[in-house]
Amino acid sequence: MMVKHVILWQLKDELSAEEKESVKTGIKTGLEGLQGQIDGLVEIKVQTDCLASSNVDVMLDSTFTDEASLKRYAVHPAHVEVADTKVRPYTKTRACMDYEI
Repeated sequence: MMVKHVILWQLKDELSAEEKESVKTGIKTGLEGLQGQIDGLVEIKVQTDCLASSNVDVMLDSTFTDEASLKRYAVHPAHVEVADTKVRPYTKTRACMDYEI
């Protein structure tokens, strides 16, 4: 049974429209760049283009071989680097859902 890890972020209000686009690109490039670097990470996609009806700015949709793989990903240095430099400094809210598929 594989595991899905989905995160929704809102970017900080003080970012300009141009800064938000740059941040979205950085998050997408950084996180999708983890593909193939972390054992158990099957697929990772970041969605940054959303309809005006959305109340979040970025969605991470990732798949892992199992829950243990997700836990390893959470502390993997490559992931932590992206999170600390591309995501956390620019986001104000984070919602996460992990579930088995």
